[in-house]
Amino acid sequence: MTTMMMSSKRGTLIVIGGPTGSGKSALAVELAKHFCAPIISTDSRQVYRGMAIGTAQPTKEEQEAVQHYFIADREVEDSFNCGRYEVEALALLDRLFKSNRYVVAVGGSGLYIQALCSGMDALPEANESLRAELKQRLESEGLSSLADELRRLDPKYAEEVDLCNHARVMRALEVCLTTGRPYSEQRSGSVAKRPFNIIKIATDMPRDILYERINKRVDQMVENGLIDEVKHLYPKRELNALQTVGYREFFDHFDGKCSMEEAIELVKRNSRRYAKRQMTWFSRDKEFVWFAPTDIEAIIEHINRFAI
Repeated sequence: MTTMMMSSKRGTLIVIGGPTGSGKSALAVELAKHFCAPIISTDSRQVYRGMAIGTAQPTKEEQEAVQHYFIADREVEDSFNCGRYEVEALALLDRLFKSNRYVVAVGGSGLYIQALCSGMDALPEANESLRAELKQRLESEGLSSLADELRRLDPKYAEEVDLCNHARVMRALEVCLTTGRPYSEQRSGSVAKRPFNIIKIATDMPRDILYERINKRVDQMVENGLIDEVKHLYPKRELNALQTVGYREFFDHFDGKCSMEEAIELVKRNSRRYAKRQMTWFSRDKEFVWFAPTDIEAIIEHINRFAI
């Protein structure tokens, strides 16, 4: 955990990570209220408008209770990635720490948290000809073919990445094929210095309880209007922002590939698998300290111990 107590640090960033459905958002609001802090999202999909239900964006009440950033602030057509997020989020924190001692960052996108806290690795620039070739293969052979090749070239990364996310699979393959080395070996893990203190917290609960929460949350999303939300986005289904759990399964239903009941079960299954990958990701970062999301007093005590 980052425990730097240097006077040059401008404030404390409270980072909340953990698997989907584990109570991160509710915990973030409670901590933000306690520490009089704004919240910035580290979720790669909550930044988009029109995806409130499927991405579990904070509720209207939560957003009214605490100022949130990077929530529904751009269109699904907009290009957005870890690099842009790092630049925008650091500029925002520079402003927020001028009037706030604490800021809470919350979300389940491990790469966005990495970008925010330690920066992104310097990887090869995009190879346009190779990218075009991979796109052609994606169209002719399907994503499973590219995923199989990634498993062969970089089994380590294939274990942790969402193999249904064509953008990430293609980027990893591009790096492997351009350099002749596994993508995972080129992620240096070097940490960029930040002008603020960082405390990392992850939400934890027994896996059977987590999976049951995920199943119930999917049912609740459907009740809240997820199908209509997906229908509205269906004409834009090829966009990268929509290549995510909770949307692509229903796109397949509308394409006649599965029934509605099957689509709902696939969302539940894929959400559980995503949660498992998230737990693997966050468990590798030893700076995260795990708590039950309801253990507010212990979390606050921990934050007070290491805050500046």
